[in-house]
Amino acid sequence: MLSTLLVLAETTGHAVEAAAAHGEAPNGITKIFLDFGVSLPLILAQILSFSIVALVLWKYAFKPVLATLDERQHKIESGLKYAEEMQAKLAAAQQESAAIIKQSQLEATRIINDTRKSAKDFLDKQTQEAAAKSGDMLAKAQQAIELEHRKMLADARTEIARLVVLTTERVLTKQLSAADRAAYNEAAARELTNA
Repeated sequence: MLSTLLVLAETTGHAVEAAAAHGEAPNGITKIFLDFGVSLPLILAQILSFSIVALVLWKYAFKPVLATLDERQHKIESGLKYAEEMQAKLAAAQQESAAIIKQSQLEATRIINDTRKSAKDFLDKQTQEAAAKSGDMLAKAQQAIELEHRKMLADARTEIARLVVLTTERVLTKQLSAADRAAYNEAAARELTNA
């Protein structure tokens, strides 16, 4: 195609020059070219040169630039998609975190309530045991007091009986034998016990 354009431009240029050299009047297009000083072979060569430069630029400049732009556009879209996915994951993680925190708070409240109930039950049990122990101690103390009271009464009776015998002996001013004293002591003790 390039060679055809060059041949056509050269033949047209030669035809115009030949017609001008012979004194022939040029036709309408040729006259315009001559009036403006346009050389058809130069125009065709410039068209050819422009086409070659355009093809080279298209192949080695525009295509790589367009490929780079497409690649960047794809990376930007991927980045935006990734950002949206990360936002969705972040929102899901925040919801899950909130749910875990709420569950933990409920569990902590349950544990606190169970601990309070256990402490109250333990306190009630300890109070009951203390009351039972104090009741036992009180009963034992009362028994000890009762025994001590009986012992004291027995000692007092014995002492009173001895004093009665001694007083009786003095009143009677006579000396009693050991057997008489024992008999009087027993009689006095019986009377005091019956009283």
